[in-house]
Amino acid sequence: MPDDHVADGILELHKVIFSTNDNLLSKMERKSKLLVITAVYDMKVIGYKIGYEIDANIFYSWLGGVDSNYRNYGIASNLMQKQHQYLRENGYHIVQTKTMNKWRNMLILNIKNGFDVIDTYIDEKGLHKIILEKKLLGE
Repeated sequence: MPDDHVADGILELHKVIFSTNDNLLSKMERKSKLLVITAVYDMKVIGYKIGYEIDANIFYSWLGGVDSNYRNYGIASNLMQKQHQYLRENGYHIVQTKTMNKWRNMLILNIKNGFDVIDTYIDEKGLHKIILEKKLLGE
């Protein structure tokens, strides 16, 4: 888990981007092998990428976002690259994520970075989800 200052910054940014904090810290505490990568500028969290292990080979890239004032500077791409580098170095073969059409920039970023759409489904709230996957080894 990140220290309190970083955790507070993630929560603040998460609430602005997703309009909720949905008990994020308690959910993070329950995840196996949680990985949190942040972008910080002037002591403020301006971007984050959070994920966790599904099993020894598969990692789930769960949540992320960048402050709207700092978008289009490559921060999300950089966070993703750092996450994937860590995953390769730690033996993961696959990274998975989910998104929705309303998060088009994230969908495009994932596809540009080698993710393939592997499935879609309608969740319990009636939202259409897109499942993406990327093979990490051999890059």
